[in-house]
Amino acid sequence: MSYDNNTMLEDIFDISEQLYKEMSDDKGGDHSKIFEHLTNLGKTLAESDRASFWKWDKHNHTLWTTAATGSDRITIPDTTGLVGKALADGKVLVTNDPYNNPYFNSEVDKKTGYVTKSILVMPVSNIKGEFIGAYQVINKLTGDGKFDEARDCKKLSLAAVICCLALESDVFLEESYTDKLTKLKNRMGFFADFNRSYNAIINDPDRNLSLFICDIDKFKRVNDTYGHNAGDEVLKHVADIMVQNTRDCDGMYRWGGEEFIMIMTDTDMKTCAEKAETLRKVIEASECVAEGNVIKHTMSFGVTQFDPAKSIEENISDADQKLYTAKESGRNRVIV
Repeated sequence: MSYDNNTMLEDIFDISEQLYKEMSDDKGGDHSKIFEHLTNLGKTLAESDRASFWKWDKHNHTLWTTAATGSDRITIPDTTGLVGKALADGKVLVTNDPYNNPYFNSEVDKKTGYVTKSILVMPVSNIKGEFIGAYQVINKLTGDGKFDEARDCKKLSLAAVICCLALESDVFLEESYTDKLTKLKNRMGFFADFNRSYNAIINDPDRNLSLFICDIDKFKRVNDTYGHNAGDEVLKHVADIMVQNTRDCDGMYRWGGEEFIMIMTDTDMKTCAEKAETLRKVIEASECVAEGNVIKHTMSFGVTQFDPAKSIEENISDADQKLYTAKESGRNRVIV
């Protein structure tokens, strides 16, 4: 396959038009389509067979992509692979003999039968000069089939700059949805996820959505007795336990103060209550060590199944009323 200049320009304009429309219509905060178009732009500019844009999650020490041309979402440790090597060194990496490169992972090729002949990885940074991701293009389609660092980086730089700005915007958005103390999503993140994911489940008569709202019993006493730093450690301790006991398809949120909400997809109220009871027992049996103090604590839970005839706020209010009953009837219990 080869491009003449007119064909390439036409493809670039087509992708740019799709990107413009997607950015104009992106109401739900899901930017995956935008990154898909940007990845295709890089693929076209570099005249490659495949392309992927990798995001660097420094908190979880992973690299991941939802815009890998020809593949589904992939997550890898940030210390592995050619992308990890390029980001660790902070410079472009080119190999035209990948199977003899110690950083190349050939497992995907072995499974799919794909033959990788050439790879170029280009780190991208934010406006502070901090690397936040990388472009990867695979198998040059023109010339001798090999990537040239100077020539191809020059072509790829347009898509890399745009993708960098989009990723930085995406990172800022995600940070606004995240509670800085517990690293759970906050109330803004909860409503964003509703618009993005949960509404479709509520409106499907064949699917269930349940939730519980919970809070730490007598949390003020923890702060008054041990101090606010210890209180923060208890909040993080509880959040960690909940995350460890949450399925990938569920959502865990810090609602505010010492209150948390868990959304359980394709789950009826009975099963949701069982999950709440399991968490209640685990938390009761756990110990939080903060500033040399061993702090024991319990939690109360209110459980409900979403009623599509009610608003989000009304459904949460139903669960909150049950939480209130749990608190008033002795705490450390689950009310359905």
